[in-house]
Amino acid sequence: MTVCAIEPEAGHEGGAGRAGCAITADGCYAARLAPAGDSFVPERWTLDGPEPYAVRLPGGGPGEPCAEVQPLSDGRVLVRRPAGGRHTFSLLYPTGPGTGELPLGAVACPDEDTRLRLLPPAPGGERAYALAVGPRSTTVWLVAGGAFGLQQLAEVPGRCSGGAWLDREGRMLALDREMGGRSKAVVVDLGRGGEMSPLLQIAEGSDDRVLLADPDSGLLLIRSDAPSPGQDRLGWGVLGSTLPVRFPRSLRLADCTVTPFAVQPGQLLTPERCAVALRVDGALGSWIGVWRPAERRVDHFPAPAGWLAGSGLWTAEGELRLPYSTGAVPCGVAVLRVPGQDRRRAGLDVRPPARPARSGERAAPAAPSGSGPAADGGAPSPNGPADEEQLPYCSGDMTDFLLTPHAASTGQGGSGASSAPRPVPLQQAPLARLVTK
Repeated sequence: MTVCAIEPEAGHEGGAGRAGCAITADGCYAARLAPAGDSFVPERWTLDGPEPYAVRLPGGGPGEPCAEVQPLSDGRVLVRRPAGGRHTFSLLYPTGPGTGELPLGAVACPDEDTRLRLLPPAPGGERAYALAVGPRSTTVWLVAGGAFGLQQLAEVPGRCSGGAWLDREGRMLALDREMGGRSKAVVVDLGRGGEMSPLLQIAEGSDDRVLLADPDSGLLLIRSDAPSPGQDRLGWGVLGSTLPVRFPRSLRLADCTVTPFAVQPGQLLTPERCAVALRVDGALGSWIGVWRPAERRVDHFPAPAGWLAGSGLWTAEGELRLPYSTGAVPCGVAVLRVPGQDRRRAGLDVRPPARPARSGERAAPAAPSGSGPAADGGAPSPNGPADEEQLPYCSGDMTDFLLTPHAASTGQGGSGASSAPRPVPLQQAPLARLVTK
């Protein structure tokens, strides 16, 4: 399973806000801060059983609205608590009727302008990372799963936001670095002491950010203002491909904010077939969009009532699982089956039905245009350019990267570092000459 939860930085990502919960990369556990009166309590969801269930972990919970939680693959929940210029980290776990807590340490942030947050759940689920963004540099911390406690792994010049894992080993991390008033995506190699390389540079004066990455297919979801200066657009590319980034018109929804939050895994060598889950926020509320690069359209579906907005995971078989919480079902998962994935009826399958819905309770808000494809004003052209924005040239500044085995060791890093995948820059051809099938 692939799950991604985007937490946009205010003023940077242009997204719809933080996700309702964090889910491990294998989809077995989730965690959120559940409302409990005037405060919030860490809550762990178990998702790999016949029915999902939740366990609250009170007693020493963070309690502050700005604290964060993140599940690990062994079922423990990492908690971040800010306190007086420091951020303490602990692991919570159920112990019969109570809650056990294992303190991990603290990261000091004496500068009041420094902001610290957790990165998205890492592949494998055994480790957790945090990003400390200071006035002039950004530090990547290992805050759980390390052999020697909390560890500073890398320091990147500039202020960084975002965070997407490019490989299954949790080594290659994509960040959006702001330097000189512009944001460009870079890749940080945590296995080589934080060695940094450029990842996405579409134009000299554009802001180019990576939102999601799928290690199986290499699909990248990006946000950039290169095709429309001053206006962010969603685009897609393939890690390691010589094809440039595309900006489909189907992803431009009038008066709506579109944020991708999950990519279908297991589509090896066929990134254009990957289903991408979109959170669509408009005047009528939030709903689900599903898009594939090959189809060049967005299918709209109503979100389940109580959806923890921005949270969800795909299975390799093409089921989108959406966690939700209502008064009747405090811990539930709605399964969205997209047309063309299997022979079952498409639409939402909400489980578990704890009891019949109460009188007057809504099952789910309707999407403004109903379920089905969103047209772009006409049928998409089979040749591609009718739906995708065509830039004249990239002026030699568009850079993509191919993850290939590194050549023989050059003496830098350990012996294991020489055989691990590393970014190799590729020069891009003019966009107008290339067609994506």
